[in-house]
Amino acid sequence: MVGNLPVLRRRRALRAARMLDEVVDTQLPFLAAFDEQRRRRSATYLAELVKLARDYRYFANGWIDAKELERRGQDAMAALTRLREETSARPVTD
Repeated sequence: MVGNLPVLRRRRALRAARMLDEVVDTQLPFLAAFDEQRRRRSATYLAELVKLARDYRYFANGWIDAKELERRGQDAMAALTRLREETSARPVTD
């Protein structure tokens, strides 16, 4: 145990962090092909995923509790939702 965190919850948190890292690693090379506006928006989106992965690691290490991880996760989801809902992010259709 790290602090009072059971081993299973710690492993699950580390697995979630690794999964988020994999998503970022697979998407990062595509940014170079985007125009500047889309690249900036995509980089911001990926940065939110990196921060969330960091927060899962903090939880796994016992540096934050489950309540704080939940709060940070909700903040990340709100930020990602805002990015998706920007009018500039919507595809143009006729």
